[in-house]
Amino acid sequence: MSQSTSDTNIDVASVVEDVNLRRIGHYTIVILFLGFFLLPLITGIMTALKTSTAVANTLPFMPPLGDGFTLANLEYAFNRLSYAFVNSLLMAIPATIINVLLASMAAFGLTMVRWRGQMGILVLFLIGIFVPYQAVLVPLARFWNNIFPIADMLEPVFSVVPLIQGYHSALVPLIITHVAYGIPICMLLFRSYYQSLPNSLVEAAKIDGASITKIYRRIILPISKPMFGVVFIYQFTQIYNEFLFSFTLVTSANSSEAPITLIIPTIGTSTSGIDFGIRMAAAFLAALPTIILYVAFAEQFAKGLETESA
Repeated sequence: MSQSTSDTNIDVASVVEDVNLRRIGHYTIVILFLGFFLLPLITGIMTALKTSTAVANTLPFMPPLGDGFTLANLEYAFNRLSYAFVNSLLMAIPATIINVLLASMAAFGLTMVRWRGQMGILVLFLIGIFVPYQAVLVPLARFWNNIFPIADMLEPVFSVVPLIQGYHSALVPLIITHVAYGIPICMLLFRSYYQSLPNSLVEAAKIDGASITKIYRRIILPISKPMFGVVFIYQFTQIYNEFLFSFTLVTSANSSEAPITLIIPTIGTSTSGIDFGIRMAAAFLAALPTIILYVAFAEQFAKGLETESA
């Protein structure tokens, strides 16, 4: 009996030891992954709060001490980026709203409504996803600058509109370009969501005499809010962070209508080198709109992803 009890105790002890070792291994892996993802973030924050001397003389991830601490980098970066923030938001917000609305309508028409030629139109949308930006840069520049200079046409109108300036008309070609390029992928996301909805929703509404427009407005739109959150966040982030179209269609980083992605590479540069403190401060300030957007729509974003995966 005593032998059996001692064997049992040994077995329990070995199991507990195995569990503890396994748990230690899991925690070690988690800590390593956290360090891998957080170290660059911590390094960037510490660098943004250091003077140029402290950046040169301390380890990147070490906090600034004494005279090495400064908020001047953030102040300089904010003053340099203030008008670029406005330009980027004036470009990204309208383009995203138009994009999401048109993509939702297109997905509804290509998923829940049957009509001749539907598959051909869907194929055209899918082809649009695979056309690289680089392939259309030269045609875009020639079209907006020589063939149809809409920015010059709208500049007198923008000059009399409150809260904006005449030079903001240069953002209109960017807005239209982002809408045209963003609709295919956004449509595909909405279409995937609409395919998961039961056809009985539309059929029952048709039996009750509802038109296609009324079905979309009264039934599909209300239940699509989570997906709108996902697509809005995705598309806003894409447009806000986009560089190639801005680099091609905007005159230069020193022009009044330059978005934030054109200003960031020029901040903190001089003939003597790069001021990494100012560069990091500018990068973190530039990321604030997308961070705020994710926080504001976190619940809708999570629901949309959950619905999409289901």
